[in-house]
This record gives sequence, C-alpha cells and structure tokens, in this order.
Amino acid sequence: MVTIKDVAKATGVSPSTVSRVIADNPRISPETKRKVRKSMKELGYHPNISARNLVAKSTKTIGVILPSSADKALQNPFFPEILRGIGSVTHSMQYSMMLSSGQTEEEIFEEVQRMVYGRYVDGVILLYSRIEDRVMNFLRDNEFPFVIVGKPNENINEITHVDNDNLRAGKEITKYLIDHGHERIAFIGGSKDLFVTLDREAGYEEALKEADLEVLDAYKIYTEFLKSGGREAVESLIALEKRPTGIVVSDDLMSLGVLSMLEESGVSVPQDISLVSFNNVYLSEITRPALTTVDIHIHELGAQSAKALIEKTINKEEPAKRIIIPHKIACRDSVSVRETKKSPI
Repeated sequence: MVTIKDVAKATGVSPSTVSRVIADNPRISPETKRKVRKSMKELGYHPNISARNLVAKSTKTIGVILPSSADKALQNPFFPEILRGIGSVTHSMQYSMMLSSGQTEEEIFEEVQRMVYGRYVDGVILLYSRIEDRVMNFLRDNEFPFVIVGKPNENINEITHVDNDNLRAGKEITKYLIDHGHERIAFIGGSKDLFVTLDREAGYEEALKEADLEVLDAYKIYTEFLKSGGREAVESLIALEKRPTGIVVSDDLMSLGVLSMLEESGVSVPQDISLVSFNNVYLSEITRPALTTVDIHIHELGAQSAKALIEKTINKEEPAKRIIIPHKIACRDSVSVRETKKSPI
C-alpha cells in the first residue's frame, strides 16, 4: 500500500509537507501542491480520511432521515430528487451522506440514536416535519446539529429549517381552479400529522372561503404519499352524489394514482374532473394528461438544507435560520375551464 513516505520520496519533499498538502494548508505554495497531488494520483495514494477526521473530531458525514422506511419513501420521486440536491453539496464540500434505513418509526429512532451516540455523523437532516416527533425532540435534547426540511411544530425561531410557503402555494393552486370556473373542489392530502399537509390544506380552505365557496369535510381525504394512496382516495370522492369538478392533490405521485383510478372509472381528466398537484417531479410532465402542478424546486430544498447543516457543524454558534424556497405553478393539461355559475353545493 502506498504511504505518505512514498509520495514524499517521489516528490522530494518531507512527509510533513505531504500531510499539509492533503490538509490544503495555505502555507504550502500552489506549485508544491500541484507537484504532490500529481504524484499522489500517479502512485494511487489515497489519504486515510478516518484517521484525519478522528484528529479533527469530525466525521465529514451527515445523516439524512426519511419520513418512513427507505423502500417506501424512495418510491416517491420527491426523495431521490431532494437527495440529489443534498448530494450536490456534500460532494462539492467532500462530505459523505448516511441514509436512514429503518422500517418503522421505532427503528428509525433507534438508528438516529446510534448515529448520535456513536458519532457516526456530524449532523442530521430531517426530510419531514411532523407533530410531536421523537427524533427532533431527541436531537434538540442532545444539542446535536440538525436541519428540518419543512416547518418545525414548535420553537420555529430556534430551529434551522428549509421550506416552501406551503400555505400560500395551497391557496394559489386552489385559486387557479376557482379562476377556471370550478366551485366544487376536493383536497387529497398526506398524513394529518405532517405540517406540509396541514399548510397546503389551510391554503386550500383560505382560497375557498375568499371565493365564498363552502368547505366540505366530505371533499377532504388523507392518505399516504404513494400512488396507491391516490387510488384509494378517489373511490370515496366519485361515490359522492355531487362529485367535485376539481381536485387539489398534495403530491404528484398520489396524482398518478388519482389519474389511473379516474380513468378506470370512466371519468375523464380534465373534461369531467380537473386535477392540480404539488412538487413538479419529472413524472408530472410526461404523464397524460400532463399535470398542472406547483414547482417547489425540490433540488434546491436539498441543496440549501445541506449547506445550512454543514455551516452548523463547522460553527456551533451559527444562528438558527428560516430559508424559504420560492415556488411557481407549472401550467399544463390537467385543468379545463368550467362554464358554470356559482350555485350552492
């Protein structure tokens, strides 16, 4: 195995100089750095990162915690895309990523405990925000660096988080349906203990109330952020005596399930029911009809969360911050104009 001494001998410098080049010490001249790095590459030398990190009391690794088991969460294109955003930053800053793999909430919690107590990671990104979350409370109690993608349920000014304005987005996408003449509008959301669901639903309700449209419990369904969840939600809506003419779906993958179930039931989109969604994952553009959806810039959510966490791991005094990623509506083919006058539901 090639050692530092081999590199030093090949370049005519001392082993300590090679070590300083590896650490990118500013006192070493650019010419010496180029020479040593060229020799390292030619000899096939790789620094012992673990040993260096042990000295620096850093793992150069961040933990990323999914809201559910990896096999379920990664079915949703949102998560591979946000991981791509995180990875773009960790790669450029020479950090590694450790992804949670627990199958249940209890297993995920135990895994986070191992990450923290074993010092396997320098900090943690939570890819969700839910009410009374054990993981978040554990990280706070242990004063361990973490960042939330979403909105904390409490102590919002004390926890660094990266989010969209989901209430505003929910209001805007619902108003888009209203502006196209829709009066009977349903909402299909994820779990009610997730703030992303609560905020998008609140925006949906605000838009209806401002348009003097009734908010009906029968028009609100909650299910999993999966294609199967969308299919299940549709069954109860199309069974109603007065079906909605428009549906706000809180996730693109759920929308695919809604689309397929409506098609199987002989309901045409957008002629019979118009559909709008959130996230703007790649599938939303290639499905037929292509989905009108809120582009929340998933990649940027991931990149900004990674930057914020690494800043916190480097500087323990880094103040908490709220980073809001802008959104926009991607208008496509899943909405039609409804030529009707407003009437009581």
